[in-house]
Amino acid sequence: METINFTKADADQTPAKAHWTAWLFVGVSMALAGVSGYSFYRMDQMEKQVASLNAVTQGDLAAIRESTASTAMAMRSTVDALSQQVEAKTTQTQSQYQRTLANAKLHAEKLVKQVNEQQQANQERLTAELGEVRSAANVNAEKVTGLESNLGSVKSEVTETRTVLESAVGDLKSVRGDLGVQSGLIATNAKELSALRELGERNYYEFTIARKNTPAKVGNITLALKKADAKRNKFNLEVIADDKRVEKKDKTINEPVQFYVSGSRMPYELVINEVGKDKIVGYLATPKVMAARR
Repeated sequence: METINFTKADADQTPAKAHWTAWLFVGVSMALAGVSGYSFYRMDQMEKQVASLNAVTQGDLAAIRESTASTAMAMRSTVDALSQQVEAKTTQTQSQYQRTLANAKLHAEKLVKQVNEQQQANQERLTAELGEVRSAANVNAEKVTGLESNLGSVKSEVTETRTVLESAVGDLKSVRGDLGVQSGLIATNAKELSALRELGERNYYEFTIARKNTPAKVGNITLALKKADAKRNKFNLEVIADDKRVEKKDKTINEPVQFYVSGSRMPYELVINEVGKDKIVGYLATPKVMAARR
């Protein structure tokens, strides 16, 4: 606070002036006291606000610390749990891997065993089949040898048969038929007819007609016996071909009875080798190749 010193000159001032100065002093002093009081009040309020703010801040910091600690503990628990799960999964995975590896090894060993057994079985089967083939080859070789021997015998028989056939055919004759056409070779018995069949030049149909007026189918024609004279070896015969009837009268045994049918350039030939009572025995000779007559 400023100190006011009074001098002699001041004392000599008038009372009015001294009175005003005193009041001015009092006013200034009160103003200064008011300002000082207000400043102290404002400072006190500010200190209280700072203390309150500090208390709140400390509480918040404590709460934050507590929350952070709780969160850290929760996170640590979570991390521990995850670590345990990871460890368990790792252990389980390793266990499964070991089991899978063991199963794969067992399966591979089983497959190898099966392949070896199959190869062994195939080898044994092939060996057996090879033995059978060799045995069959030996048998076939023996058969071939036998066939060669049989073939030689057959050749000999064929040569002999050909000789007999040529001899038999040499005894056959070709005569002129009732139509004036030179006939083929004529057979007078079953042996000679067999020789003609061996030649294969014509088709031959043997027949026996034992009743008069009873048509009999021979080849593609029909025959009917009209008369049989055993004493004179003669007969009458009706030939039915192409819906036509032709009667051959007073024919003798071993005489070629000739007639034409449609589609044949050469005549059909009937040869009767035996004449009995109401009975004739013979054969029909037809061409191998049918061709229209010119």
